[in-house]
Amino acid sequence: MSLYNNVEFLRHLPKLNGFSGFASQGRDASSAESSPLVESSGFGTNPGALRMLTFVPDQLPHGSALVVVLHGCRQTAAGYDVGTGWSTLARRYGFALLMPEQQAANNANTCFNWFNPGDAARGRGEAASIRQMIARMVAQHKIDPARIYVTGLSAGGAMTSVVLATYPEVFAGGAIIAGLPFGIASNVREALGGMMRSTSLPADELGNRVRKASKHRGPWPKVSVWHGSADRTVNPGNADEIVKQWLDVHGLPPEPMSTGEVDGHPRAVWWNADGETVVESYTITDMAHGTPLGLAGSDEPYGAEGAFLIEAGISSSYHIASFFGLTGRLAETAAPVAKASTEPSAATESLRSADLTATLWSRAHKPVRQTQPVAPQPRRRGIDVSDVITRALTAAGLMK
Repeated sequence: MSLYNNVEFLRHLPKLNGFSGFASQGRDASSAESSPLVESSGFGTNPGALRMLTFVPDQLPHGSALVVVLHGCRQTAAGYDVGTGWSTLARRYGFALLMPEQQAANNANTCFNWFNPGDAARGRGEAASIRQMIARMVAQHKIDPARIYVTGLSAGGAMTSVVLATYPEVFAGGAIIAGLPFGIASNVREALGGMMRSTSLPADELGNRVRKASKHRGPWPKVSVWHGSADRTVNPGNADEIVKQWLDVHGLPPEPMSTGEVDGHPRAVWWNADGETVVESYTITDMAHGTPLGLAGSDEPYGAEGAFLIEAGISSSYHIASFFGLTGRLAETAAPVAKASTEPSAATESLRSADLTATLWSRAHKPVRQTQPVAPQPRRRGIDVSDVITRALTAAGLMK
């Protein structure tokens, strides 16, 4: 990358005492008072020298889920919690929250060092510290090891890519907001280049970088990707590269199996042979660098606007929690029973905003009483997409 391009790129960034990798994302000090996060210590050797902050709702039942949330540069765990509303979601839906925090001694702008080989490899540095924190949470709060998820913004999104690749057996899913694919940078120059240009790589090369990061051979975490189309800090092309990377890992085709809009923003979906959505991608139209905020499905706000916490008419935190499968059960028991109606709007809205395969797949595959014995058939690996959707809509009463 030329000197001119480097200077021009850095000119748009705030004060850099050391390499930040991303734009400044601060909130005022009152965030620490508003957030219920508490600090824990003694969770392991902590080779990455990170702080461990957590929120655990009262009377958390055994076997609950854990969400790991990674903040952006020049930002604290408490500030990002207040901005995104994750502790509010954890309290409402009954899951534990872990928010690792970077220290200025590691990075002058408190960015996670996603581009540093000593922090972005299994068993090393910051990635290993996050893994140790998770182990502490599982043991202390009887977390279900099969229900651990991770999400992050910007440098935290890039570090989300790191831990998903280096510890894929730990996570059931992840969500990357304005981040980058795993393995595209091993120094500052490469990191800047990836952020600025988003160099396109072959899908198998991207997938191999994940496969080589551990000895794990599947099953793989499901992944949700979020990026603003007007992001000038991290090139939006990185979202395409992240999707490409995880489609290759999951062995899925590049063309989406379903497309549509959620709260006015395009969403593409890919699912596996069992009908489970394993990769999805949101493009937040005309949004710059940051986490998209908005009302959830029941018109509830989560989070508060701030620097790089952007009102976009869609609550990424709520939709990510829903993608992780954390909002359905408690939301159903708490919601009032709807009155019967001949108007199609409620059902249509449910289809528009919910995960089609998650909500309708089981209903489309209810067992049918057989009048004669049927020989068992080998399991199909492929899916007739139009047939699946037709059967699902019919089962839901939306098509005859």
